[in-house]
Amino acid sequence: MRPERPETRLAPCARLPRGHRDRHIVHSSVDAFGRAHWLLTEDPPERRGTGPYDALVVTVGDGSHLETHLSAVLPWRPRLEALPDGGFVLAAARADKDDGRQVQVFDPLGRPTRAFRVGDAIEHVLADRAGDLWIAYFDEGVFGDELSAAGLRRWSVTGDPRWAFSPVPGARWIDDCYALNVTGRTAWACPYAQFPLLEVGPDGVVRVRRNPVRGATAIAVHGERAVFFGGYGDDRDRLVDCRLTETSVEPVAETRLALPGGGRIGRSRTVSRGSRVHVQVEPWTEWYVLDLA
Repeated sequence: MRPERPETRLAPCARLPRGHRDRHIVHSSVDAFGRAHWLLTEDPPERRGTGPYDALVVTVGDGSHLETHLSAVLPWRPRLEALPDGGFVLAAARADKDDGRQVQVFDPLGRPTRAFRVGDAIEHVLADRAGDLWIAYFDEGVFGDELSAAGLRRWSVTGDPRWAFSPVPGARWIDDCYALNVTGRTAWACPYAQFPLLEVGPDGVVRVRRNPVRGATAIAVHGERAVFFGGYGDDRDRLVDCRLTETSVEPVAETRLALPGGGRIGRSRTVSRGSRVHVQVEPWTEWYVLDLA
């Protein structure tokens, strides 16, 4: 029987103001600058119908909060991502091949400006500091949609493809991109099935490191240190602290990631940004953070 791992506790990061908690939380994210965002609607998806609807984005950061009203929202059950210019992107995880409104872009005033398709089965959507969208896909898209087949792609905010992963020495085709971290203009990914750690520079050049950590769903990277969060079965709250070399990931210690008060995490959402792993648990009103820096 495996001994109980020691705890590493998260710290509070951002909280949805109480005045907005009567609305339905559609999605929530943390942007490239550390600000937290919640996408809210008056009604849950099952009562909204299929036509365009209005939504509210509440942004929390620097001790204050802002509200952005979005009009004529098209994607159903979308994922939310913030752009560096103050605008937002909403992206539906699933999309038919003729669905040209899968991704919708809004300007800083909440007005829709364009819509386009990026491929079925989105796992992660992260905007970098230049405003490009790094999109990772899970297996149903990788094996069923030509736009998703690369497993990891970078798109412009106007829907133009700018980069797509292809096999390199040490990393075969991506079956399912479990974890994605975007910091500055660099992306880090850990894909199934061999779980190499991929470092993708702004120029698209990929560095591959051999990685013995299996099943992680979030990564934080700081200098020559990386931590991997998650895994299979009893390892869902596992945190593996590692040292990075030029060619490999070398585990140093394992702990169990816990809530600030010491409680088990359970079902969660994560966002990986540079040295930080952001974690959110039900009822999705608060973000917690682990920061290597």
